[in-house]
Amino acid sequence: MGNTLIYIGDIIQKMFTAQVALTATLSARVIRGDGTIEDLGVVSRKVVTDAFVEYLVDSLQGTQADWINFKYHDSGTGTNVEATGDTALQTPTGEARSVGTQIEGATANIYKSVATHTYAGIFAITEHGLLNAAAAGTLMDRSKFTAINIISGDKIEFTYQLTATSGG
Repeated sequence: MGNTLIYIGDIIQKMFTAQVALTATLSARVIRGDGTIEDLGVVSRKVVTDAFVEYLVDSLQGTQADWINFKYHDSGTGTNVEATGDTALQTPTGEARSVGTQIEGATANIYKSVATHTYAGIFAITEHGLLNAAAAGTLMDRSKFTAINIISGDKIEFTYQLTATSGG
């Protein structure tokens, strides 16, 4: 009975506490050099970083204004689990970041950035990041996933979606 009362208390608290939730998904499609396409679907569902949340708060205070720049996709071979404290990819490939096309998702509360990167080397791609600069910058999100083996000339199309849900 005691656990039931705590559970009901949690529900009541959530009913009276407005929360804006940020959730992220990363999808990938591999386009092989021979034209074969492998749709991998959603490869990750995390991690919006502390640095991005701090950037959001700073923006609301008027100290940041370049939201349009969160379009730089980077990928790497790092194996550490993603964490909210990440500020960069663990092991970037060293290739130039791809610039994503920014569009609204299926609904008005979804930010979507799509970028296709053509690889010049052989990699086992295991991480992706979305940042606000072509070099360095603020890491919005880092995703870790099962290795995507790439050879020179292969491409990965990354689709990043950030959903902001109002209410609670």
